[in-house]
Amino acid sequence: MSTLPTLPGITSTMVQTSRLHTHVLRSGAAGDTAVLFIHGNVSSATYWEETMLALPAGFQAIAPDLRGYGDTEAQPIDATLGLGDMVADVQALLAALNISQFHLVGHSMGGGVAMKLTIANPGAVLSLTLVDPVSPYGYSGSKGADGDPVYDDGAPAGAGGVNPEFINLLAAKERGLENPMSPRNVFRQFYVKPPFIPAREDVLVDSMLATRIGEDFYPGNVAPSPHWPTVGPGDKGVVNAFSRKQFDASGIVHINPKPPILWIRGADDLIVSDNAMFDIAALGAMGFVPGYPGVDECPPQPMLAQTRAVLEQYTASGGHYREVVIPETGHSPYLEKPAEFNAAFHALINR
Repeated sequence: MSTLPTLPGITSTMVQTSRLHTHVLRSGAAGDTAVLFIHGNVSSATYWEETMLALPAGFQAIAPDLRGYGDTEAQPIDATLGLGDMVADVQALLAALNISQFHLVGHSMGGGVAMKLTIANPGAVLSLTLVDPVSPYGYSGSKGADGDPVYDDGAPAGAGGVNPEFINLLAAKERGLENPMSPRNVFRQFYVKPPFIPAREDVLVDSMLATRIGEDFYPGNVAPSPHWPTVGPGDKGVVNAFSRKQFDASGIVHINPKPPILWIRGADDLIVSDNAMFDIAALGAMGFVPGYPGVDECPPQPMLAQTRAVLEQYTASGGHYREVVIPETGHSPYLEKPAEFNAAFHALINR
């Protein structure tokens, strides 16, 4: 059962799969069309509760905590699989629940999991909604719309690029506002666009604090690099798993059948953008990280341009996507502007 309070209409269960003991939030009737929600980094399934409850009649919602998050069993994350162990976990959950087809929604890092799950099971996915997702070429360490690696060893990306103060405060379960890098301040400044504060902020912050910390989990281990900033992605942990070295979901272009895709994002997202505040190359270009070698050698990752290029290729090869940008919104439009988000999302799943 969940260690966090849930909204009325949400049920919390533990499901033993062939891989691990998975915590799942659910709403709706078991026989209805399934909608599978995949949460982002440093969060959990509880972020989806309002969106789950807002589903139209005839749909059931399923939202698991990924390994290393929430109340799911804490199995290590193998970065070399590029989020593949999380994809396999979700596949095992669907098998345990006897669900063969579903609409799929992924936020941020969860968008990466959703893209790879779609690649692995294209016929099972009725539609794919990507909410401010990581680029199909991961987070940091790539350049240009085609996602070429900046350096062969994956730098500058991975666990070494995560602010150590934020890691320490997560581990200390800090819930306050005194430190600028506290989870609550990071939530208010980056997860959403200020001055928005959700009614369930305390629960959402507690969800962040449930993230497992360490080399096997968040952020992962660090590998030395001869390139700036002298570290690259290691082989353990989640931040390394969605680095360019380990992660590539551009193969979604080639799947068949091709489910319709909704790419929906906040216009003022600071986490996923073409000049993202958590991309160490972008921070170097802004003068925040010493020794930056310059934009010619190590440019900020053009995350939006990369996603758009892959989705345009998806369309050119027979698929369809729609991009919806919600103004005055940050990284979590389903929390910040639920009416606008649900209008676009429900239009897709009701097709």
